[in-house]
Amino acid sequence: MREREIIANSAMPVTAARIVRDLRALGAEEGDTLLVHASLSSLGWVCGGPQAVVQALLETVGEAGTIVMPAQSGDWSDPAEWSNPPVPAEWLEAIYRDMPAFDPLTTPTRGMGRIAELFRTFPGSVRSQHPQASFSANGNHAAAIVADHPLTPQFGMASPLGKLYGLRNAKVLLLGAGYGACTAFHLAESLLPDMPAKKMGTAMTESGARTWKWFTDFAYDSADFSLIGAVLDERGELPASGRVGGADCRLFGLRAGVDAAGEWLRANRIQE
Repeated sequence: MREREIIANSAMPVTAARIVRDLRALGAEEGDTLLVHASLSSLGWVCGGPQAVVQALLETVGEAGTIVMPAQSGDWSDPAEWSNPPVPAEWLEAIYRDMPAFDPLTTPTRGMGRIAELFRTFPGSVRSQHPQASFSANGNHAAAIVADHPLTPQFGMASPLGKLYGLRNAKVLLLGAGYGACTAFHLAESLLPDMPAKKMGTAMTESGARTWKWFTDFAYDSADFSLIGAVLDERGELPASGRVGGADCRLFGLRAGVDAAGEWLRANRIQE
């Protein structure tokens, strides 16, 4: 949505102070660890843009809390599978040979939005080392959450998602984003029996040198995550819902959400 349209559709500016008030009304508390998926345009016209949102999130959880966001870099993947846009087949070998190694400090996110892209560079933020599916974190538990992110399974129990699952006060915040963006549900996928796998590739540093690395991981698929979310909303057990600025938002316990997603996936994806 263009900024002119956002202004036209906003009754008043959305300030950092208002975001904090709205988040507290939604149920976010000091000391929480929040896995945040955010859409800036859905909030309305934000005074200060992504900076105001990040500052408001950090203020909401306070010094004892932690903010976590996906920092995925989909460009660091097998170019033979690129579709948006695809590249000519004759380019593939050059990409395999010359794609720079993933660097958590400099490699940009892709498709994560302006808030997540700013957050990964925000003072105090740290980023996990996975070349495709990294997470950024800032706050009390940040270093522990992003440490030792394995190449595979990238969304398993040893990943930042698994670390969050082990925290009592970890919650998922969908800040104007839909359930389709909920990466926590990928953890539930990784725990499914007979989850299909696929060959993947990336440019990364190994033993101090840049290399093209082939590996195998699960064939994660978020296509039905919105169906899981619809069930959660219908039950009315998990998500708190409300408005933050102009955005429709959801807040729910991460462990409870992953467990519910696993129940749905076992019932609807696994064929006897």
